[in-house]
Amino acid sequence: MKSFCRIAARWWRNERGQDVAEYCLITALIALVALGIFWHVSGGMQGMWNSMNTSLATGNNTTTSSPAAAGLAGN
Repeated sequence: MKSFCRIAARWWRNERGQDVAEYCLITALIALVALGIFWHVSGGMQGMWNSMNTSLATGNNTTTSSPAAAGLAGN
């Protein structure tokens, strides 16, 4: 019975597992922050992409429907 109590006391004082749990929590926190940053940046990138796409489509329609472009197309 004494040996069981010694082993239990030694196991109770052992804090090596606590370090692993702390590292896991820190890693999860870093992953959540990185995900939040990525989510925020991707929304901005999507808006910029849509703006450029609209500008290019408008410019393309303007160029192909202008009289000068029609005259060049006939040559």
